[in-house]
Amino acid sequence: MAIDRRFLLCGFAYAIVGMGLGVYMGASKDHALFIAHAHILLVGFVVSFIYALIHKLWIVGSSPRLGGIQFYLHQLATLVLTGGLVLLFSGAMPEATLGPVLGMASVSVLLAALLMLWMILRMPRERAAMHPGASG
Repeated sequence: MAIDRRFLLCGFAYAIVGMGLGVYMGASKDHALFIAHAHILLVGFVVSFIYALIHKLWIVGSSPRLGGIQFYLHQLATLVLTGGLVLLFSGAMPEATLGPVLGMASVSVLLAALLMLWMILRMPRERAAMHPGASG
């Protein structure tokens, strides 16, 4: 399956989970998980959707290995980050335990974004090398 489609499908999975959590919070009148809800929708859905678009429209044909690393880094970090936030704000685990894990997951989300930027910045040179005479 193409990487853009994988990002798209994962993004919509996060959208469904995030919206489901929002419906639960609204119905129960318990908004303790609103920070986790926001991260599921923003980091999980919106960022994955944006990455899908970038892969589909701008960096087609970039390194499959680098794209795969970026995909799995983002997805793993997002799962750990959002799962950790659910555990933290539901009171299931203390901040002292989750703090380092959440910190590592946050840095990993940032690293995945930096890796995406790296792929975007180097793509014009790759296209120019593959297609002599084309403007990059």
